[in-house]
Amino acid sequence: MPHPLVTANELDALLTAAESGGTPVRVLDVRWSLGGPAGLPLYEAGHIRGAVYVDLDTELARHGEPHEGRHPLPAVEEFQAAVRRWGINDGDAVVVYDDWNSLAACRAWWLLRYMGIENVQVLDGALSAWVAAGHPLATGTDDLAAVVPGTATLSAGNEPVLDADDAAALAETGVLLDARAGERYRGEVEPIDPRAGHIPGAISAPTSGNLTGDGQFLDAETLRERYEALGVSVDRAVGVYCGSGVTAAHNALALTVAGFRPALFPGSWSAWSNQPERPVATGATP
Repeated sequence: MPHPLVTANELDALLTAAESGGTPVRVLDVRWSLGGPAGLPLYEAGHIRGAVYVDLDTELARHGEPHEGRHPLPAVEEFQAAVRRWGINDGDAVVVYDDWNSLAACRAWWLLRYMGIENVQVLDGALSAWVAAGHPLATGTDDLAAVVPGTATLSAGNEPVLDADDAAALAETGVLLDARAGERYRGEVEPIDPRAGHIPGAISAPTSGNLTGDGQFLDAETLRERYEALGVSVDRAVGVYCGSGVTAAHNALALTVAGFRPALFPGSWSAWSNQPERPVATGATP
């Protein structure tokens, strides 16, 4: 299984090799942010050559009931159809990127792995790293029109997941990490979900702590030190959640780089807070 991250220069080399008959590489543009601009116009204005635009809300999630959270995992059949639309075949290498500190890209990375795509990486430093390295951008929709439908076959369950009961238990028996900003964890603000606070026993671990100042992931040793300081160890189960299951994948990738195997709670706080019987903790302590 490849390293979860790829540099801009490494991606350029992979694309060049693929263009010369090497292992096919499918690049996915997953630009998305909550309440931000639509991703497709950004893709059309400039994207990595050969990339296909992926819509997080409709392709990396499905519509669900409030108690399932804001971004429930898509059904295998629906996601397989999307993956084939993107031109992915079994055995292809896949690289995903965004322009949001890799938060959306990590959702794609985790979901692809969960559905059985093994050779998938995130562009370290996001699209800005590609531009900073001096690589050009393509424009328009020609790359979308040129996609030949793929034949990849998927199956769910290749990465560990938690439901609400699992998350509650893990907060007591292992380590449950909350990827949201500290003020949301503490319950000082809650701009989206019906209740403020965190899952009792969960530990605050904002995704910002995974990155350097230029938006690249910290090295494996530094990430390991970060998470060990939060109580993570190889002999304790670790789980991650966030607001709606998107940014938790950022912590999942960081933990993977650090040598751990986290479980992800897809429903996250948006599911938990919509279940009135679930208790809520506030303040800076678990």
